[in-house]
Amino acid sequence: MSDLPLVSIVTPSFNHARFIEATMRSVLTQDYPRIEYMVVDGGSDDGTVDIIRKYADRLAWWVSEKDKGQTDAINKGFARAGGDILAWLNSDDTYEPGAVSAAVAYLQEHPEVGMVYGDCNFINEQGNVIGKFNAAQTDYRLLRQGYVHIPQQTMFFRAGLWKQVGPLDPSFYFAMDYDLWTRIAARTQIQYVPQTWANFRIHTSGKTIVADDRCWPEMIRVHYRDGGSFFSVIVAKYYIRRLIAPFWNWRRRKMFNM
Repeated sequence: MSDLPLVSIVTPSFNHARFIEATMRSVLTQDYPRIEYMVVDGGSDDGTVDIIRKYADRLAWWVSEKDKGQTDAINKGFARAGGDILAWLNSDDTYEPGAVSAAVAYLQEHPEVGMVYGDCNFINEQGNVIGKFNAAQTDYRLLRQGYVHIPQQTMFFRAGLWKQVGPLDPSFYFAMDYDLWTRIAARTQIQYVPQTWANFRIHTSGKTIVADDRCWPEMIRVHYRDGGSFFSVIVAKYYIRRLIAPFWNWRRRKMFNM
């Protein structure tokens, strides 16, 4: 077992007592034997801390203190991570059984791949499957065009890449994962595996519902920062999405009521 790579998983959390136990159990019940699991809570006052304490003896580290938000919490966790492979799982999402083993196996079998990701279900507040994320193979060129088909919940990447491109940019509220993907994809191959590894919870207080309008402006900021032109695919997509955003958000709000 000692020759297997250590996987460090971080869960950032804040006032998600309704969901965090399911998240934590989905990590702690994985069949992969070498997981370093850390929970970084932002000072919750809704009972979240009591749930974390319930599993404290199975955690590598946890803390509950005021922070600067999700990005800061993830950076704080990864700063303590000792793993060869890194991932984060938000406190309202869950892994499918066997997800970690499958991701590690792929990375071991394909040393040329630096980051791997899989398929992801949409689930509602009750945990029922209500749809499927449109995951697909992408690369640096496509990412720079706004072709974002990576479910963050399924992503695993090599710790050596974090040392090259980390930490996450704390100025991003929504697109810190997209920013990380572009930096990783500029250096190594990223690979989609058509296996369902996680569940993305859609609910009324989730960032995908309440702050989706902040995602694409942040992606455009990455585009211009990295030398992108106004006359580009991603900029055209941005303006099209602005036009259809009211319908898009209405459709998403309907999803969590299913």
